[in-house]
Amino acid sequence: MAVSTASRVLSGSSHPISARTRAKVLAVAAELEYSPSALARAMVSPHSRLVGVLVSDIDNPYFSVIARGVDDVATRAGYVTMLSNVDRRTATEISRLQAMRDYRAAGVIFAGSGHVDDPQAPDLVKAVRRAQEQGIQTVSLAVRDLGCPSVVVDNRAVAYDITDHLVALGHRRVAFIEGPPGMTVTRHRREGFLSRMADAGLADGALCRPGGFDYQSGHAATLRLIAHRPLPDAVLAANDEAAVGALSALRQAGIDVPGEISVAGMDDLRTAEFVDLTTVRLPLYEMGSLAARHIIDTAARAGSASATPGTPATATGAEGAADGAATTVLSHRVVPRGTTARRPKGPDRPHP
Repeated sequence: MAVSTASRVLSGSSHPISARTRAKVLAVAAELEYSPSALARAMVSPHSRLVGVLVSDIDNPYFSVIARGVDDVATRAGYVTMLSNVDRRTATEISRLQAMRDYRAAGVIFAGSGHVDDPQAPDLVKAVRRAQEQGIQTVSLAVRDLGCPSVVVDNRAVAYDITDHLVALGHRRVAFIEGPPGMTVTRHRREGFLSRMADAGLADGALCRPGGFDYQSGHAATLRLIAHRPLPDAVLAANDEAAVGALSALRQAGIDVPGEISVAGMDDLRTAEFVDLTTVRLPLYEMGSLAARHIIDTAARAGSASATPGTPATATGAEGAADGAATTVLSHRVVPRGTTARRPKGPDRPHP
């Protein structure tokens, strides 16, 4: 039996082969426990059944929820998810995108925020364009000018709304623990916080402090607040991990939360529920699942187009890159829990 005949049977080719020969090939394949090589198939196909996800910090549970949304959709469609940590480095994003091109991935999802005034941004845009020309779909889950579709939340509105919750409780001096310096999401959440404080006539009570998106940053920033009295009425952190660090520092110092100080975060990760943290629920799972669905559906359309005589295999992919840079903004919701309470009426409260 010719090798080409066996290959046609195992690849599902429509080339005419007798039922007897097909059965014989499949029987031998089953006996040998043969499995087609996904990589080998990708080498002769426009793309593989691979979806890459580039995350800023693989330790941050924010990205775990997104990745689960991607993987659930990908698995049901017969795709494989590849998660890659880029450590908030644009150069690493570019190199990982090149690796995804080498693997002929169906698509790549940029799950993390970009940098403000990033000198390497033009290089990343060029890399994204090259991937798109190759038929690789790209999706961003943050506000970034990458020339590709995006599925995002409005981070200014997220911070504005949780600040509004604190203002509605009567808090007048609010400390805001910022995210990592230089990140777009950090700027947007800071702007949302300051905007609500200004709208309430409380600009003088907005206390912005450097921090980060991890427990240690929130804890350290709050220790600095404790060391410089008077204490604020509330502490708002740019994400839940930092808020939990703030909560821990206050309780370790014997400061009652929420009796003396309210604490809130953003994202509504599982940790927030464990410590009864007031926060903002973001649709992280939905962001990941929508991004994966876009990639897989577009790849399916590209495959259908390539099966039509005279239609180039990359035509649909290139068209999707050109006209598919739409932005989908998903809703968020403030989730009040036990770490925030109404500020007692009367003069400014003394703090120990």
